[in-house]
Order: sequence, then C-alpha cells, then structure tokens
Amino acid sequence: MKKVVITKLDNKGRGICFVNNKITFVPKTLPFDEVEIVLTKENKKYNEAVVTKFVSVSDKRITPLCPYFNECESCNLMHMSYDDTLKFKKEKVENLLYKYAHMDKKIEVVSGSSHGYRNKITLKVVNRKVGYFKNKSHELVEIKKCFLAKDSINKVMEVINLLNICNGEVVIRSNSNNDILLSIQTKDNVLVEPILKKIEKVVGIVVNNKTIYGNNFFVDSINDLKFKVSYNSFFQVNEEVIKLIIDYIRKILPPVKRVLDLYCGVGTIGIALASDIKGLYGVEIIENAISNAIENAKLNKVLNTKYNCSKVENILKDLPKNIDLIILDPPRSGLDNATLEFVLNSSIKYILYISCEPLTLARDLKILSSNYNVESIKAFDMFPYTEHVECVCVLCLR
Repeated sequence: MKKVVITKLDNKGRGICFVNNKITFVPKTLPFDEVEIVLTKENKKYNEAVVTKFVSVSDKRITPLCPYFNECESCNLMHMSYDDTLKFKKEKVENLLYKYAHMDKKIEVVSGSSHGYRNKITLKVVNRKVGYFKNKSHELVEIKKCFLAKDSINKVMEVINLLNICNGEVVIRSNSNNDILLSIQTKDNVLVEPILKKIEKVVGIVVNNKTIYGNNFFVDSINDLKFKVSYNSFFQVNEEVIKLIIDYIRKILPPVKRVLDLYCGVGTIGIALASDIKGLYGVEIIENAISNAIENAKLNKVLNTKYNCSKVENILKDLPKNIDLIILDPPRSGLDNATLEFVLNSSIKYILYISCEPLTLARDLKILSSNYNVESIKAFDMFPYTEHVECVCVLCLR
C-alpha cells in the first residue's frame, strides 16, 4: 500500500501519480487528491492502481449523483462537476490534436443535458440480477436505475424481472416518442405478456435475433427527419446532441451535389445533408442498417441514393469517383490505411470527419493534412460524465 498525491488526469480521466518513478494510473481520482493505493497491474512502463483510502480530497471533488459510482465504471467522471468534465474534454481534444496532428487549435465543446440522455443501454442479467459488468470483467454491478438513461428506459428497468430472464443480455432502446424496443439474448423462456401490461409503449421484442412481439424496429425523429432504426442498427445514443451536430453541419458545409457516406449506419448524416443533391452513396457493414438507410431515404424523400452492405475497405475500388463530399464516421479505431489512401488519392473537395475517439482522429488528420486544410473542428458532449467526446471536423482540398 502506497500513499500518493494525484498530479493530473490522463486522457481517459484517470488520475496520474508516480510509484517508484513509474507512471501510475488511478481511476476516479482528481488532481490534489491524497490517497492510499494498491497496485492492481504492473507493466514495464506503467502501473495501474485503485484507491483504498482517501487521506484528503481535491476541492474540485463532488458527491456523485449515482449511488453505484464507486462500483460501476460506466460514468467514470461523475465525481467532477459537469462544467469541469467539459473543461477536461476541451483540454483533452486540444492536447491530442497538438501531440498527434501538430495542430494548435482552441476547441469549443457544445453540450446538452447532462443526465437522462441515453436512448439505449445494454444490461447484463446474472442469476436474475440486473446491471452492468465492470470494465474488462464479468463481475456484475447490480443497479436499479441508470442516471444517464432516459426515464422511459428506467421505467422498463423497474419491471425487467417480468421477462423471466435468469441469465442473458437485454438491450433497451427508446426513441423520441418514448417507444420501447427490446433485444434479448438468452437461453431462458422469455415472457411477453407481463411486461406489456406494465409498459404500454413496447413496440417490439426480439429474442435471439427473432421477433416474438411487434416489430424489430421503431421510427425515430431528428429535427425535420424521420429514421427507421432496427434493433441491431447503430443510431446515435444522444438525441439532443445529434440534433445540435446536424444543425452545425448544415450551417458550416457549402452546398454539395454528390455525397459519399462511409460507415453510414441508418443513413442519418448523409440524409440530413441531402436536401438538394444529385447523388448519395452509402456504405455500412450491418445488413439491417443498410435496409434501414434505403427505407429512410424514401421516408425523407431523398432521391438518387445507393447503399451497399460491405466493409468499407473491401469496396473502395468500386466507389464512385465524381464526389463533392465524403462523410467519414468510422469506429473508435479510426480509418484503416486503405481508406486513408483512397481519400488522399481522390479529388474529393470536402471531407466531413465525425469521430468518437479524438486520438485516432488526430492521427488521421495528420495524414490527411498532406492534401487537406482543416477548415473547422468542434467537439460535442455526446456522452456526458464519461471520458468520451464526439468531434466534428470539416476539411477542404488544397
């Protein structure tokens, strides 16, 4: 056991101290916390540790709203004021851009509601107990309410035992109309009628990828648009912030005629920009999402669209060349080398890069900057009280 003083935070929001001159990461601590710690992992270059006792605490520390904060690792910044979490994210993005892309930019972080924003959560069920797994483990933290989730989702959590699941996983999704879509993975015999009597707005229940009640999708709305979303399709978890992102994108992008939307999901961003275009081409690996995107284009009266279900890197040679704008919304790992090379070898005038991982964004921007200027970059707090932050970047061909 060691007594240490936390000096600063890393990019994951963990406190940093030094043990035997080796950097040591301590979750859920703040600069100027004096703590006793025990090492949980020792590597050649760093240690990981947990707090066993707070000797004295930073004057920035607050009492978390969530009673599960000390055990659950989902909202790892809830010991900070919300304003301080925004400051942390601002400095995080600025530091990563400077370190990995050599860009010295001041970043604005746009925010919405700090609680009750998530329209989707994934719950684990172990011996009829419901909660989240701790990070990198199968140890369950039993919870009765998630303070990050919408009220409509928490109401389902209150009666989730009525589904008769002993062991498994339950994904609860809720749209802007508070309709509920349940997706369940279990070997147990799921009961439908009891929960339907308690929750009136259940529009679909899917068990082991088979629809047993209602539909396997619902329709959600963003600003003036409507989107069909299947139970396993990607859709932004924060309705309020995605509306702010779309408003921002519509404001800063010049008029374009031909759009290539890679990692398009259900088509949200491409369709939002497609009010006056001649062609929209989307690529997404999830088959249900592509089906959704095709229907969503029709639902929003967007013509001249084509969607392809494929890994992006597998279809690059077949993508159209006469493109004005390419939308890039990759996973946290960022762009693969083949996609980066495709973009650099194209003559596409504008890039809209949307990233949920500023480190890989910075890495990719360094490469793209050989041909493109960064015209605008702004951060959005899509995931309050977590270390994650969404960045929206517009680049223009030189």
